[in-house]
Amino acid sequence: MFEMFETYKLPLLMTLLAGLATVVGGFLTFFIKRTNLRGLSIGLGFSAGVMIFLSFTEILKTSSQLLIKFFPNHAQWMVFAGFAFGVIVAILIDYFMPDHIEDDLFNTQEPCSHSHHRIKRAGLLTAIAISVHNFPEGMATFFVSTQNLALGASVAMAIAIHNIPEGIAVALPIYHATGKKRLAIWYTFLSGISEPIGAILGLIAMHYFLPQAAIGFLFAAVGGIMVYISFDTILPLSREYGDGHYSVFGIISGIFFIWVSLLLMKV
Repeated sequence: MFEMFETYKLPLLMTLLAGLATVVGGFLTFFIKRTNLRGLSIGLGFSAGVMIFLSFTEILKTSSQLLIKFFPNHAQWMVFAGFAFGVIVAILIDYFMPDHIEDDLFNTQEPCSHSHHRIKRAGLLTAIAISVHNFPEGMATFFVSTQNLALGASVAMAIAIHNIPEGIAVALPIYHATGKKRLAIWYTFLSGISEPIGAILGLIAMHYFLPQAAIGFLFAAVGGIMVYISFDTILPLSREYGDGHYSVFGIISGIFFIWVSLLLMKV
């Protein structure tokens, strides 16, 4: 068992760091002005640009390369099926555990005492929802990293960027309802730690249960999950925190950044 973790320590470490970016968001809650969220808008757009670009140019290509060994005549259909499966999984998670953040959590007015309980409850529910959403993200980061460490690092970076505002979404209502910084940070930690837990379960499944052909299928599913998360969650939040120009600037910046990075890696 120890040797198994030693072999995959870098993918596990990257997943851990991506998950703990929620804690960074929690700390930012105490310093940023809620009326100045343009940086979050650009950062979220950047994250979505990276994830969408990587999904369609690298992850699905890698999935095809893995599957063609086992399904030489139907590899592309298997990639399509895996991508669709990932989208369906993300939709089901979103349906049963929505993670939409209420607008009044970013209201500049301080909450009245009678609303503290409602706002604290919103923070707790947001923490639970984000934990559930982070679980497949952690598994996705791990699977990508095991096949291509550089590609996995790019995915981990993109997920870390979009985990920062998730940490803010958890810490903000908890802090303003209780006034306790330590409690707010603790909840962001619990939300983020679900990503490395997902990675560990993915490692165990890959090592003991999954045949090699299933890894290619899951790679395509990872692409589907990432694309759905980008369009359903990250981009709407990016536009909510800023105007459309900031969001688009972030998207284009993310695409250019990761494209140039990949080209430099292949030199």
